Amino acid sequence: MIVELFYWIRIMKDKKIIDFTIGKPSSLIMRFFWPLLLTSMLQQLYSFVDVMIVGKGLGDNAFAAVGNMGSLFFLIVGFTFGLANGFGVLIAQSFGAKNYQQLCQRLGCTIHLSIGLSVVLTSLSILILPSALRLMNTDPLLMPDCLKYGYIVFGGVSMAISYNVSAAILRAIGDSRTPLKAIIISSIINLALDSFFIFTLGMGVEGAAIATVLSQFLSSLICISRIRKISFINLNSSHFRNSRQTYIVLFSNGLPMAFMNSITAIGCMVVQHNVNEYGVAYTTAYSACSKYLNLFMNPAATAGNAMSAYTSQNYGAKEYNRIKDGLKVCLFISFITYILLGTVMVLFPKTLAEILIEGDAPMKLACDYLPICGMSLIFVDCLFVIRSGVQGMGHPVPTMWSGVLEMLLRIIVVYTFMGTVGFRAAAYAEICAWVGALLYNVMMFSKFLIPKLRGYEEPERRSHFSFAKKVRI
Repeated sequence: MIVELFYWIRIMKDKKIIDFTIGKPSSLIMRFFWPLLLTSMLQQLYSFVDVMIVGKGLGDNAFAAVGNMGSLFFLIVGFTFGLANGFGVLIAQSFGAKNYQQLCQRLGCTIHLSIGLSVVLTSLSILILPSALRLMNTDPLLMPDCLKYGYIVFGGVSMAISYNVSAAILRAIGDSRTPLKAIIISSIINLALDSFFIFTLGMGVEGAAIATVLSQFLSSLICISRIRKISFINLNSSHFRNSRQTYIVLFSNGLPMAFMNSITAIGCMVVQHNVNEYGVAYTTAYSACSKYLNLFMNPAATAGNAMSAYTSQNYGAKEYNRIKDGLKVCLFISFITYILLGTVMVLFPKTLAEILIEGDAPMKLACDYLPICGMSLIFVDCLFVIRSGVQGMGHPVPTMWSGVLEMLLRIIVVYTFMGTVGFRAAAYAEICAWVGALLYNVMMFSKFLIPKLRGYEEPERRSHFSFAKKVRI
């Protein structure tokens, strides 16, 4: 009791940490959202500028090669991102319940699992790279650059894992400022190194890959340094001892979310395979459009991350009514971003295409794709928020099945319509996947939350909570 009160006072003084269980939901979410949004936008922006430097410095073929690696890279890194988020949900629930001993136990096991995961995925991704590229029907012209880029990026995949896990831990306890600081610094370093390696040293795509790995290493160092300074994270040898039950809980929550990302990536790879069959122009256009989709979905994805952290903490604290209030705030954010960014995709597709693409043929294809997805962006925006709510309540398996549904819908639509409607079929595949997954997650969210609301009773709170309510944050 006294120890918990001491930690709570320390948390109140730490302006970077947000306790979502106390205070006005909209204020707390927006305070968490803005640094998180800037972090996500900077990640997308430096990825965007990264490939733009490659395209302008090395040509459309190099651009297509790096873009072609996007879905494969997401298969590996997306798996670790989902796993990290799954671990983060449990850490957030422990934080919301103010169970710091459990939090440290889960954190120690998370570190162990992350180290093992880094070794396995680095070895596996390097081994499967050539075969995966062939399965994706990669054009022989692009294969050398894909291999150069892929071996370096996958060789340094432990850096991406380290950042994803440490950033997920910080988000779980309401700290969205430190990941922002990490991304600002690493983005500047990444873009500087990109320009230096490609334009000054005359390196090829390997220069962009090296810059990416080095910047990820720096961002992970910044996040880890912050975690070590947090008052209630006092790790000792007991937190790193084998705890079978903790490992099982972590895996049962993390693996379904990891598989969801990987399944989604497989669906994208199948679409990429089909697109690649139509030549380099299609590959180039799809790479550019994918970059814009990732960029313009980012604010809603960020609202989803905020929803996940908010829901996890309140679910751990048994504050179920607050989850409903948080959902309204995050859906409102998604609607506003849809109006702004969807409009840009619909009205200015040529302007967007010209930024990344030089050839007339891929530019025309991109101009067909972007308005279609722009009009339908609201479906995926809402999907991010509601799916994150389901995850935050500790139900990762339904979100995994929604990933399977997305994959199947993408594959069916692409293989059915690509031969008749051309490149637009790739856009229709995205829309069908979004709508199907959204409907499924709406049903799951209602299934898990409504019974809690109907049987809701004010949970017994420790005495320091009653004190906290007087000192509203």
